[in-house]
Amino acid sequence: MTTLTVPPVPPSPREDAMHLYRAFKGFGCDTSTVINILAHRDATQRAYIQQEYRIIYSEELSKRLASELSGKLETAVLLWMHDPAGRDATIIRLCLTVNRNLEGATEVICSHTPSQLQYLKQIYHSNFGVYLEHDIEANTSGDHKKILLAYISMPRHEGPEVNREIAEKDAKVLYKAGEKKLGTDEKTFVHIFSERSAAHLAAISSYYHDMYGHSLKKAVKNEASGNFAHALLTIIQCAVNPGKYFAKVLHKAMKGLGTDDTALIRVIVTRTEIDMQYIKAEYLKKYRKTLNDAVHSETSSHYRAFLLSLLGPNQ
Repeated sequence: MTTLTVPPVPPSPREDAMHLYRAFKGFGCDTSTVINILAHRDATQRAYIQQEYRIIYSEELSKRLASELSGKLETAVLLWMHDPAGRDATIIRLCLTVNRNLEGATEVICSHTPSQLQYLKQIYHSNFGVYLEHDIEANTSGDHKKILLAYISMPRHEGPEVNREIAEKDAKVLYKAGEKKLGTDEKTFVHIFSERSAAHLAAISSYYHDMYGHSLKKAVKNEASGNFAHALLTIIQCAVNPGKYFAKVLHKAMKGLGTDDTALIRVIVTRTEIDMQYIKAEYLKKYRKTLNDAVHSETSSHYRAFLLSLLGPNQ
């Protein structure tokens, strides 16, 4: 469920493009107008605005935005202007090859469905001229590399149907491969986590808890570490409750001294049009504070205004 508030009768993309151009004219940029327009248009509308801007002014809107805005606001707005698959591809590419932020790349990859990943891989190749598999191969290692490569290539069922017998058996197999033995059979974890559907993994998690008295998530934390553990945890938590998972990522980004703005921007911008309502509900439930209030206290100025616009009403 999206939190994006779009006017009931939005102006035409042409009008929006003209208003943006006016906001860029003169000394300094009318940033409030830019935010009021762009933070209240969905992906399709944003694509049309960019098209109209290109036709009327013979320049790319994203280039103009990059020269008019700066800092965290610029980062957030430019990411927002991408189509969703192009945005995910851009984030992964940056995380893998520029920032070495393997946690960010892992999060985006392991929270996607197989069909989303298939499309993402096509976009990745057409945008960057290199296969996603190649960039994973070159920039990750060990079991982390194995789970990512398996996860983006295995065709998985996406429906809600679950074979209970197989799920129960998988829970036992994971127990034997992990907590029951000395050391961990990582191969088994890679195999099950990359080949089972989200609904099936949620069922395994439930059986695991019933049979062994604690969650599969806890078992993963005990048996795996580093980026490999992060990949497994992202897969299992997004299978069970993605809203809760992303609420945790956001809380971690804002906890303590300083804010991890990269994570904050990544999650808010990528999840606004997917499931931000659920994330906000989970955030409130777990941290007894609205996500809007948390973001408000950790950010400032136009950057704050933009993120809060994406988050919608404070509830």
